[in-house]
Amino acid sequence: MSDCNRRDVLKVATATGLASGLPSFLPTSAQAAPAGWVVGYKTGARALVETLQAEGTLCVFGIPGAQENELWDQMKSCGLPYLLVTHEFSAACMADGAARATGRPGVLCVVPGPGITNALTGLGEARLDSIPLVCLAGDVAQGKKYRPFQVHELPNVKLLEPVCKAVLVVEHVAQIPLLTRQAFQLACCGEPGPVGVVIPYHLLIESHKFQSAPLGPAPLCFDEAGFHQALALLSDCRHQVGIYAGLGCMDHGASLVRVAELLGAPVATSVSGKGVINETHPLAVGWGYGPQATRTAEVAFKKVDTILAIGVKFSEVSTGFYSQPQPRRMIHVDACADNLGRVMKTDVCVHADAGLFLNKLLEHKSQITRPACSDMIHGIQRAKKASAVEQCHNYARCGIDPYLFLLALRRASCPDALLFVDVSLSEHWAAEVFTTFGPRTYFNPADNQAMGWSIPAALGAQRVMPGRQVLTVTGDGCFFMSGLEISTAVRENLPVKFFVLDDQAYHYMQALQKQAYRRTTATVLARLDYPALAKGLGLDCYELTSLEDLEARLRGILSVPGPALVRVACDYGNRPVRWINAVRRRFTRELSPAQAARFAARLAGRSLASHPNND
Repeated sequence: MSDCNRRDVLKVATATGLASGLPSFLPTSAQAAPAGWVVGYKTGARALVETLQAEGTLCVFGIPGAQENELWDQMKSCGLPYLLVTHEFSAACMADGAARATGRPGVLCVVPGPGITNALTGLGEARLDSIPLVCLAGDVAQGKKYRPFQVHELPNVKLLEPVCKAVLVVEHVAQIPLLTRQAFQLACCGEPGPVGVVIPYHLLIESHKFQSAPLGPAPLCFDEAGFHQALALLSDCRHQVGIYAGLGCMDHGASLVRVAELLGAPVATSVSGKGVINETHPLAVGWGYGPQATRTAEVAFKKVDTILAIGVKFSEVSTGFYSQPQPRRMIHVDACADNLGRVMKTDVCVHADAGLFLNKLLEHKSQITRPACSDMIHGIQRAKKASAVEQCHNYARCGIDPYLFLLALRRASCPDALLFVDVSLSEHWAAEVFTTFGPRTYFNPADNQAMGWSIPAALGAQRVMPGRQVLTVTGDGCFFMSGLEISTAVRENLPVKFFVLDDQAYHYMQALQKQAYRRTTATVLARLDYPALAKGLGLDCYELTSLEDLEARLRGILSVPGPALVRVACDYGNRPVRWINAVRRRFTRELSPAQAARFAARLAGRSLASHPNND
């Protein structure tokens, strides 16, 4: 964590602690505590809840357990919102969804042992996707209270370390407020991610006289020398610039658009960056810029020789197995120094906060302003129109083409609806065709590709943003992994609309296996009676089986006041998937001659079989 490490946070904490020692700042018994302070004689659990409230926690997601019942009781006493989940995987995903929707750290609370191990997959998604979470994890008694063979006595700290930016261990009740505040700060600074706070359960019932002040703001990184190198390249009007924007730009959309307009630069985003620019903007070209991306982005970036990549890592999923073309010149800006130049050959690396970098560029607008490039804008318009015509073709032989379903869902839903997409073949189509009009409206488990993520993530977002329309699109395979979490939506009346693309198969794996092996293995799923399941859970169920009146039916479903389960009987047909085709070509190029010969011989033999041995 060289960009914003624990030492930086401790410096701020030390300075704040010294300030809190000044007599003029100490509240007396007749004074109310200053805003954000945790003061007075109280239990560790009470101090923790007050710290969470001071940090602006909107909801705590989790399941009570023996080691943390004191904490949950104090959450109720203090009025801190919480949400009971059915599985700790969901707790992590709900906190993740809440964080992505709001830009603030999501909070989950789990018991040691199985609570932690169940949450690891969701924490791993947040870690790889750069999402700020604070994971409050109980632990067995330690120190003088320790006894052998306690329940849940796994190496809980070591379990959390691989999926967290940092794990802070509370050793004395007095440390609870400070370490919790540090966790919130670490989760957000530099490249965001989850931070664990591990608290032995006996410290929650111990009491202490607290005098804990809020931390000051964490420093933002900015490489002045790197910035001026980037400025020099961007000031050269002989080269056409393109911008590739990631999640790091999500809260700096206005500055990003202004910079793009000054440079006359087309703007493509990573999958996680969808929404940083309104995709109807004349310079917006969609996601990616290579053969795996939207066709508009690929066309526009063929005229680009200098790429300004901001707040993006060039991860495998967003680049289609690293299919993204190498430009003549590359400028890479990121808040994490370790991300810079890792994948693409880079001319200038700038270790800087995306917002600071963009605003600094605007201070030098006279140097980067270029004449309006009408040819570029007209080319983008032509490419968008051509893609729109191509997208409307129906590839389904029966049921509904998922591509056309996604287009209809976009037309039927609110412009600011929050869409959560799961790990399915349609995640790549949704990235292409589900137009985003603003930030923090489109969400995908990008880099850990945790199946079943979208259902609990959508619930977490709905819980902290009750006035927004929230939708989730998942395949039936992903639904089997977390579908019972819909019971939480029913219990809490969270009006999420759950759309399940049903074809009784892991179609994503089928698409990959058929190209590589000419047969499928272990991809066929059980048939599920969705109306019966919905009746058992207590929510409305709808089935969409054809394109007839599809948009009107979707509008009706979206107007239902409570949660709804919607089965979409889909047929993928032979619709091409640009992402899969790009990955296949890239994978094939990387095979050795011997490997390529073996694959070719196997494919040839299986292609002659009259009855492929599928599943």
